[in-house]
Amino acid sequence: MLEVHRTHRAKIRNHSQVTDSIDRHGWSASKLWNVANYHSRQVWEGTGEIPDHGDLKDELKDHPKYKGLHSQSSQRVLEELAEAFNSWYEKRKADNRANPPGYRKRNYYDEEGRRVHEEHPRSTVTWKQNGIRHDTKHNRIRLSKGANHKNHPRDRDYILVEYEMRPGITVENLQQVRAVYDQPKEQWELHLVCKHEVETPDPSGEETAGIDLGVSNFAAVAYSTEDANLYPGNRLKQDGYYFPKEIAKCDDSSGERATHLHQKWSERRTHFFHSLAKHIVQRCIEKGVCRINVGNLEGVREDDTGEAKDWGRHGNLNLHGWAFDRFRQILSYKAKVEGIEVVEVSERNTSKTCCVCGREDESQRAERGLYVCEECDAAFNADANGAENIRLDINASNSESPPVLDGDRSIGWLAQPAVYLYDLSRGFQPQREVVNCKP
Repeated sequence: MLEVHRTHRAKIRNHSQVTDSIDRHGWSASKLWNVANYHSRQVWEGTGEIPDHGDLKDELKDHPKYKGLHSQSSQRVLEELAEAFNSWYEKRKADNRANPPGYRKRNYYDEEGRRVHEEHPRSTVTWKQNGIRHDTKHNRIRLSKGANHKNHPRDRDYILVEYEMRPGITVENLQQVRAVYDQPKEQWELHLVCKHEVETPDPSGEETAGIDLGVSNFAAVAYSTEDANLYPGNRLKQDGYYFPKEIAKCDDSSGERATHLHQKWSERRTHFFHSLAKHIVQRCIEKGVCRINVGNLEGVREDDTGEAKDWGRHGNLNLHGWAFDRFRQILSYKAKVEGIEVVEVSERNTSKTCCVCGREDESQRAERGLYVCEECDAAFNADANGAENIRLDINASNSESPPVLDGDRSIGWLAQPAVYLYDLSRGFQPQREVVNCKP
């Protein structure tokens, strides 16, 4: 049995009755974020280091704003801020103009330019198990209030939310509740995280697949059945250029429009990853794969000296926005549900080694996307070659040279791998079908 966590969206049936209470908690989450943000900036300016979530919790646990939420909800706000600062730190390596996480507020000014008041947006509020009481019979959830919103700090006061699910979905083993404000609809909704036990099937095959992750082609997959697939990352790159430009146009980097754009960008990227992982796992099932080798990309953003690689402005944005670890986690989860093992293997020299004869030479990558071997005169797609070397795990042997393979085998599949393009509504489809569907 495999434990998995799934998130279900739920509509709040008694929205008019609870919206004021949830609003207050959403504003409290923003205020705590701002207090912790100010503290983190002060520490950064003074020491050059970013406090982690543990440091933030120790420093702010007695702060009045910390008590605006249930203790575990406040902890989650601080965890999210620490994650945002770490993400900013990584982006700084690619672009020194990257800004740290912004404050969650909007200032309003009069005609003479004087600030009249400030308004905090409604931040997402997360309740963990200690702050939840779930009534499965009546589809109701009690969400603990922060001490600042009770008549007395020790009162057992709560927000009683009635929810409605889509037909066929039952909420059981509730682990976490997130109240998320839908800006276009101007209302709250619940995201319910539930724990499920899934019985994983025994692997039906004995084959291995290899995945080479990249920027131009986000994934190249090689199968032992002499077949390879390419999954271009054009959609991710387009979003990576579009959304930052739109966010930069916003007057307030932490305002409602900017927050909505960040959320939409994140949702589109996550949908891409889930669609890709689902498609690859389904292909592996069809081909009797029981193991997937994925290249270990740890340290890919640094050179041999440990310094950040410089690929130019756009190249750096692509490299440091390359969420390969997030995709690998999603792939591992979906593969385990189907009884398929995902293993990280060394990616050393896989892009410059011929998978047919084993010759290693950097100059054999003739141009982008083309690999030509001077030893055996083979020519094939460079990313498919890397995926095949990862499938073979050429670095697993203790010998210095990779294994020499049967040169008589067909390499046509390496030269012309099947290409799958991402469609927002249908997921990944063969390139010819997507092209033919265009007007």
